[in-house]
Amino acid sequence: MKNILFFLICFLIFSCQEQTKIKPNNFKIGKYKTVLKDDNATSIAIRNDTFQIETYNQTTDTFNIEWVSNFEYILLKKNPITMLDSTPFHVKITAVKKDSYDFNAYYKGSNFKQKGTAFKLE
Repeated sequence: MKNILFFLICFLIFSCQEQTKIKPNNFKIGKYKTVLKDDNATSIAIRNDTFQIETYNQTTDTFNIEWVSNFEYILLKKNPITMLDSTPFHVKITAVKKDSYDFNAYYKGSNFKQKGTAFKLE
């Protein structure tokens, strides 16, 4: 009888805990620090559902952002200067954690690829 009561109490305690669901939708807006895996370069980005302002190497750029799905988005520089600036930059979310996500990114039509992690700051 004691064993049954013990298991019942344990079941109630664990089943009543709030489970936080991690959703990629949580990463569509906010402030982020991005770290690239190859060279540990970092940038800071502020994003809403239509644009992203990013600072990298003391240069700030604004990008239009188009969400293809909850796991993929495309960045396009708002005021492109070079041909590369005019090229869409595709980002695919490959893993989601509580306050970060891993990604693979590439320029459309290019063999250039990046991997990194974006940490949500706010």
